[in-house]
Amino acid sequence: MTSLSHAANNQPSDIQYQFDFERFLEHLVDVTLKFTTDVDMPSLWLPAWIPGSYLIREFARNITAVHYRIVDGEVLDSQLANSNREPKRYRAQKTDKHTWQLPEAKVGQTISVYYEVYCYDLSVRTAYVDQQRLYGNFTSLALAVDGQEQSPVQVSLIVPEAFFINKNKEQVLLACGLKSTHLQSDERDLYSLQADSYHDLIDYPFEIAPQEKFDFIIKDNRHQTLGHQFFLAGKHTANMGRLQQDLTQICQTYLNWLGDAPFNDYTFMTYSSGQDYGGLEHINSTSLITPRRDLPRINELALPSSDYQRFLGLCSHEYFHAWWVKTVRPDVMLEVDLRHEAFTPLLWVFEGFTSYIDDFMLQASEVIDKASYLKLLAEQINRYYQTPGRAHQSVAESSFDAWIKLYRNDENTGNAGISYYNKGALVALCLDLTLLAKSDGCYRVFDVVKAFYEQAKQTDNHRIGISSADMGAVIGQFIPLADWQDFERRYVNGVEELPMQELLEANGITLHSNTKEKADKSLPWGIRCTETPAGLMVNQVRRGSAAAKAGISAHDVIIAIDGIKADNKQLALFNDVSQNVECYLFRRDELMCISVAANAESEMKDSQQDKADIGSPHKVNLKLEKLGFDKWLKPDFVKF
Repeated sequence: MTSLSHAANNQPSDIQYQFDFERFLEHLVDVTLKFTTDVDMPSLWLPAWIPGSYLIREFARNITAVHYRIVDGEVLDSQLANSNREPKRYRAQKTDKHTWQLPEAKVGQTISVYYEVYCYDLSVRTAYVDQQRLYGNFTSLALAVDGQEQSPVQVSLIVPEAFFINKNKEQVLLACGLKSTHLQSDERDLYSLQADSYHDLIDYPFEIAPQEKFDFIIKDNRHQTLGHQFFLAGKHTANMGRLQQDLTQICQTYLNWLGDAPFNDYTFMTYSSGQDYGGLEHINSTSLITPRRDLPRINELALPSSDYQRFLGLCSHEYFHAWWVKTVRPDVMLEVDLRHEAFTPLLWVFEGFTSYIDDFMLQASEVIDKASYLKLLAEQINRYYQTPGRAHQSVAESSFDAWIKLYRNDENTGNAGISYYNKGALVALCLDLTLLAKSDGCYRVFDVVKAFYEQAKQTDNHRIGISSADMGAVIGQFIPLADWQDFERRYVNGVEELPMQELLEANGITLHSNTKEKADKSLPWGIRCTETPAGLMVNQVRRGSAAAKAGISAHDVIIAIDGIKADNKQLALFNDVSQNVECYLFRRDELMCISVAANAESEMKDSQQDKADIGSPHKVNLKLEKLGFDKWLKPDFVKF
């Protein structure tokens, strides 16, 4: 491993990292961390989660042993001092699951720390290293020096020449929101980065891989230009010109609305894969992974396909987070300890508002038409109606429980809870339309967001953390506070059904539902199944359904219904249970015969679950009327 060297202008307090990708074929990164300790027995720690993804990820599990040497300031005997031997190598001691202590180190000494990280997670949250790409979030790679997190940071990314074999070296690019320098030699390429602090560093993922790239310019309300870059790695046949055109319109619409940005430049980092999908926001960049079919085709029609709309929605979602999560954020995440959870009831505000605004901005920018937008909105509404758990969990509770529920879906998730993304988006819709109604068309949810952003710009670090009380204080500037408090009680902290139909109809949108086919008709016996060679695999059982009352459970494999081999068609024949039906199934490796009782569905009484099912359509469609929708769908900032 190549040793670190001090730059002439480095201050003693600088923290230096070297990430060596020599062992990329083994998915390993060798890390050297060099720092001067300001305490005896310093400690190093690694985050347990990454901002924007609210689950304890335990990144430290990918670190092997941690060793260190005292390279400057150690008292040596004369024999060792006059030799060419390296300083003694020590093994760091773990004090908890993500903390290592260096017991031999003393204040004022310069320490070199060595460890390896296993990197083979394709998600946007961690790190991935192989012969195709070198990708990482520093939350997964860089141990922090406890108490010195505010020190300036120097980073070296060392890429061996072997990585460039069978690649056009000119196409191998570094994508990162941080400015970089690039040095080449016969044996390696060196990319150098600098950050103001450790907390600054971990907001900048990087990717080194063969990539296509384009640039585009956005102008703020002062006509200052903001440079944008889009990088695309992975196999694809994307129409890059079309993507550049559409992203330019979308991003410009955000600047038309918000006036300016919390960044001077912005980077989209995208990896094209087979099925993977996701995104993570950063202050001046986003890391995306998308199925390649979601990228625009060479012959993409003027109206984007539904797959391409999904990718544009992902770009829009993560881009808006630069303002709404990275700049304005929940109060508990303003100064956050990444070793512990940060509980807040406001994730519905940040992810819910964003999930409403992301698709809205596609039509506001005229990248998609209004009819396409209404289809996207109808999909959100259908997901909400098809989730019985909305009767049990409020969207505020869903936010607070994100750490233990949202990212840990199981067969009971839909019965017991609701997504703060899904319901949060629809609460944001209802709040938007309520603001319009209560303010005689003067104010929107967009005004609420902008008011908070203006507050953030007045602070020293241009960031604010907000609470539920702050929501009331700002919304109360636009409508009577009592109206907001009633809305919050019923739809945010409560589980009352959202008044979407009446609000939409008041704005020129008709909500049509198939009243002949209720939600339970799409789930015969209240179960959701997958056909397998072994039979019908039960994935989900709705609480209180005929299947639940009979004792059918998730993970059962139904092999016969009424003496006939089970498949979805056979199951559908017994949707309305008019007589007892014998059902043979395997639970684990045990054969069971279960009798599904006649009319079991109709025996359900006035439980909270039933109230969620009553009037819940299987599918809704939204339709523009001739008049009345412009006030909602074409806000003042739309300039196309």
